[in-house]
Amino acid sequence: MKSINPFTGKVICDYKEYSSSEVEKIILKVDQAFHSWKLKSFEQRAIFMKNLQARLLVKKEELAGIITAEMGKVKLEAFGEIEKCASVCGYYAENAESFLKNEPIKTEAAESYISYQPIGTVLAVMPWNFPFWQVFRFLAPALMAGNTGVLKHASNVSGCALAIEQLISEAGFPANVFRTLLIGSKEVKAVVENPLIKAVTLTGSTLAGRSVASTAGYALKKSVLELGGSDPYLIMEDADIETAASLCVTSRLLNAGQSCIGAKRFIIADTVYDQFKAEFVRLMSEAKFGDPLDPQTAIGPLARIDLRDELHQQVEKSREMGASILLGGFIPEENTPFYPPTVLENVVPGMPAYHEELFGPVAVLFRFKTEEEAIRIANDTVFGLGAGIFTSDVGKGKSLAEKGLEAGCVFVNDFVKSDPRLPFGGVKESGYGRELSMIGIREFVNIKTIVVR
Repeated sequence: MKSINPFTGKVICDYKEYSSSEVEKIILKVDQAFHSWKLKSFEQRAIFMKNLQARLLVKKEELAGIITAEMGKVKLEAFGEIEKCASVCGYYAENAESFLKNEPIKTEAAESYISYQPIGTVLAVMPWNFPFWQVFRFLAPALMAGNTGVLKHASNVSGCALAIEQLISEAGFPANVFRTLLIGSKEVKAVVENPLIKAVTLTGSTLAGRSVASTAGYALKKSVLELGGSDPYLIMEDADIETAASLCVTSRLLNAGQSCIGAKRFIIADTVYDQFKAEFVRLMSEAKFGDPLDPQTAIGPLARIDLRDELHQQVEKSREMGASILLGGFIPEENTPFYPPTVLENVVPGMPAYHEELFGPVAVLFRFKTEEEAIRIANDTVFGLGAGIFTSDVGKGKSLAEKGLEAGCVFVNDFVKSDPRLPFGGVKESGYGRELSMIGIREFVNIKTIVVR
């Protein structure tokens, strides 16, 4: 399990994969830890969680450096990721008790109420693109609910995975409340099937989601999936074009375009199409890509060369089928996984750029003449994670967000971003279940009915 710096191409570390017996021993220890951890009060758990929040901020420079080295994230964005992890720790430390307090229900009984109780050890299968945040948005609510956790992280960010386990220890949590499993994808099935694992959460590809969900379903275990996205952004004719273009470019280039909720498809009113296109292409062309440690760099490398090659094949196949390339669309350096900001138009059904998720700094522009046409194009995808609408008519924007767009979250006059206070997740092939907020912490608890005569 090699960790390779995508910018330099140098091996950071070669990690030894855990054996099946080592994995089973770790899971047993984590299950044993659960039986005492679940008995701690919310106040006691919150002390550990606030310690973890503090450790993240104290070690921000070091942790951001690991992110940048392992997957190429621009350093400033890596700082922001660690800060966001700290915020979700603080959020659940402050709110978990109120989210999970007993809820009285009026019935004929003397007393009846709902009690929210932890279920045990939860397996998290996580990706490399936000190697700390994806883990912490599961970890903070799961631990505060009284569960324990094991992490199977992406192999190319094993350093991040071990750093998270170390942070938990440094924050003073009881031993084995949270552990990392250094295993490959082929070993996940056996972990899900382990009777001491009570539920599983996965963020990743649709293919990985299907595999894990089918295994969990057969084992009758709860699963939550956050999968891919091909987020549409509607640019209405009354939108502030400069603001819309700026925010759309920011969303498309964040994390070098390697984001499930990054803006990917831009559906623009015919009357403002040329104006938006000109501003959008200009801003995309000005984004500098290069050394992720350079503060002037806007876009770092993609995480791996194979990911760059796959993205370029999607662009090339679409071009061969008739798509127009307005910007980019080439491999700048053969031996490093850079891909330039790229803009396509004249994309039609049948092309990869129309149907598939473009996991990199590639944007697709569409033109619409009627509101109905805009909604049809936006929803003509197997995905349903996020979406955006830019309009000066906020009432209409809200109406389209509620009743028109098929997505788990829709932002009006802004780009989609996760927030600890708001539920996060998708519909269709973008997955099911929700993370974050009160809803997220209730995904992995026993919603228990108590009736007293």
